[in-house]
Amino acid sequence: MRREFTIVPPDLRLVVLLPAISLLAALIGLGFAAREKPQVWLFAIPIALAVVLIAWSVQRRRVALDGDLLAIAAGFNSARVRVADLDLAAARIADLADAPTLRPLLKTFGTAMPGYSAGHFRLRDRSRGFLLLTDRRKVLVLPERGGRTLLLSLERPQALLDALKDVAEPRSQR
Repeated sequence: MRREFTIVPPDLRLVVLLPAISLLAALIGLGFAAREKPQVWLFAIPIALAVVLIAWSVQRRRVALDGDLLAIAAGFNSARVRVADLDLAAARIADLADAPTLRPLLKTFGTAMPGYSAGHFRLRDRSRGFLLLTDRRKVLVLPERGGRTLLLSLERPQALLDALKDVAEPRSQR
């Protein structure tokens, strides 16, 4: 049985701010360069494609539990983790303002904009993390037994944690 869990929508004012400023600067630069060489406007095509890809990646957000498999789609990245590979005893719901070691430090492969972080990151404690963060006040922290930590911004993080424990319990009773 597949269950989807709702992600907190990102504050679009923050997410759109950085790409919009970059797009505006690029178009102004193209405008100045096009006075000398009109063919420079062709560079607007890859810029437009980049904007479309960024918009698509921000919209691609999904967390689903399908049997004993947790599937996360976060922008260009995705992760599939078996429930047995999660350390549910150490899982918790945290406010990243109160847990500085869990804050993202370095993006290794993902998307990072104000109000939105998705993909593979190094956390402040230098551990690996897979993030889908849109709200840092209510984050489900799911440590994996392999050392990576999943950080998810869900509208109802306790619902996913309870569902994961329900899936894990029958295995432990055998």
